[in-house]
Amino acid sequence: MTKGKVYFVGAGPGDVGLITVKGQKAIEKADVILYDRLLNPKLLEAATLDCELIYCGKTPYTNGISQGEINELLVSKALAGHRVVRLKGGDPAVFGRVGEEAEALKDEGIPFEIIPGVTSSIAASIYAGVPVTHRDYGRSFAMVTGHDRTKKDIDWNGLVNSIDTVAFYMGVANLPYIRENLINHGKPGNTPALVIQWGTYGRQESVEGTLDDIVERVSERSLGNPAITLVGDIISLRGKLQWFEKKPLYGQRFLVARTGTAKSSLAETLLELGGEVIEFPKWHAAKVKIEESQLLSFLMYDRILFTSPESADGFLDSLIEHAVDFRRITSKLYVLSRKSKKALQQRGLMAELKSKMSEAGTLLVVGDRNRDQRDPAHGDGDYFQSIDKFVDERFLEILPRMLDGIAVGTVLFSNRHSVDMLMQYGNKADVDIEGLLNQASIGVIGESTGNRLKDYGFTLDMMPNEPSVEQLVELIVNRNVF
Repeated sequence: MTKGKVYFVGAGPGDVGLITVKGQKAIEKADVILYDRLLNPKLLEAATLDCELIYCGKTPYTNGISQGEINELLVSKALAGHRVVRLKGGDPAVFGRVGEEAEALKDEGIPFEIIPGVTSSIAASIYAGVPVTHRDYGRSFAMVTGHDRTKKDIDWNGLVNSIDTVAFYMGVANLPYIRENLINHGKPGNTPALVIQWGTYGRQESVEGTLDDIVERVSERSLGNPAITLVGDIISLRGKLQWFEKKPLYGQRFLVARTGTAKSSLAETLLELGGEVIEFPKWHAAKVKIEESQLLSFLMYDRILFTSPESADGFLDSLIEHAVDFRRITSKLYVLSRKSKKALQQRGLMAELKSKMSEAGTLLVVGDRNRDQRDPAHGDGDYFQSIDKFVDERFLEILPRMLDGIAVGTVLFSNRHSVDMLMQYGNKADVDIEGLLNQASIGVIGESTGNRLKDYGFTLDMMPNEPSVEQLVELIVNRNVF
């Protein structure tokens, strides 16, 4: 059997937009992905449906899967002929043990590539408003691991006398020791210090002080790992250069209930405004085979209602597959959402929202679910499933880890189906969805979705006057809760 290949990929520190183009492509082509705790699980959504996802998470002070076991997995999967991605937070070559893992592959004659990533100390620092170098404040920069294992190996004299700015990785538990040694080796107690937890995520939290008081300030805020500790005069620039922590939704955490495979404009807008967004469930779509004669018979209906963008795309893709000209569509087209309307517009077809649909004429409802799962609210017409849309259950075990940390403050729903799917698959993932919803603010785009939430016994907090993403986001930013 031909040997496979291993790609060590730096995932960046948390913001999914910081993955490199080359790293993204490696994820998309992987047969197997071994991934760590300190990366954004959303990156895994780029993997193919048949890609095996293996969690290798551990914390600095708890045992997970051992390094030896990780090495063995890399070797065995590659020897089985697979294309393997070892996905690591930050940069794999900066305290990421890539040397140890690559050596294990080299010993077995297995080829590998190393794809750098944005390292956490540099990214977290600039997201907190601090460049790690500056002509007037710091011309040298060092990265140091703050784990117990290496405390005795640190050249404290060198750090104090030769380096302007120092970043300690994962050193919160050892912060008193770090402070003591820096001061004892000559660093002034009034030297600025900054601790950044969960850097580049919407939940990022920063505590600023000096060496004299940083330990007490961090303790008061109960910060822990993962965190970067930055020491140096360059931190004084933070007051001028802060940008991420000034975004309107910074520090807020959202759960967006998904019902489709397309990118969510709601989620993307919240991210752009500084929020941290968890999207769930993760969906896939597969083609449904249809004969040309059946397809042509559908064009005889007076009205066609598409229940989702995927159902519209599936139907039109079938027309293309059978070389049927779109101009043969004489039916009046209707949709449930503006996203579906846009999907048709991109194909050169015009549609109206269902609210404007007349009752006259024969009706075909084109959906993405089995006939027995169709929503009666869509009408009494004939039904055709143009595409098979289903939940990727690999992400059920990932959801609880995504919800770690600060609580989700707001849960958002785009349609009735999103309510049912979050309830069903959230509970299937062993998450107390009812408890989460009772503690969070709840927002919806339209009245029908709000009514579905009320069916489950939940109280609605936000709903725009007009059903649009833009108006819902405006409500969130202004927090007009009623």
